[in-house]
Amino acid sequence: MVGEAPRARLVVFRVDGTRYAVSLSAVERAYAMAAVSPLPGAPPAVLGMINLHGRPVAVVDPRRRLGLPAREYGLAAHLLIARTPRRTLAIPTDEVLGVVELDAAAVTPAAAVAPRLPPAGIAALPDGLLLIHDLDAFLTPEEEGQVDRALEAGG
Repeated sequence: MVGEAPRARLVVFRVDGTRYAVSLSAVERAYAMAAVSPLPGAPPAVLGMINLHGRPVAVVDPRRRLGLPAREYGLAAHLLIARTPRRTLAIPTDEVLGVVELDAAAVTPAAAVAPRLPPAGIAALPDGLLLIHDLDAFLTPEEEGQVDRALEAGG
């Protein structure tokens, strides 16, 4: 409609008690946690890989990516399968909470709040903060290259 503010649709998930979100348009599906195979040569943020319908998919651990303490994902964990322009990623989460829709104006760029904070944006919701991540920036270009080489060699 004319005059409506742009809206952001986000998939919300929890890791270690903190809520994170990624764009709904990037998420293919959520699965129950699956066995993760080693991926030699992958960067430290990558736990390994899964076989998703015959294609190898890198599993990027948000705990490692965000500098959180390492911890095993339990049986109740989920894998968010998401796409970037370069690849499909699997992101382990403690819990997938659902989809929210926000006015784009309600999202503050993270650099405006904390220049070193990795999320792309932060939204203050009535029940707490939501840290929004840009999956295109979840791996650095160097890490992308490492994942490519590791998947080619062993995937």
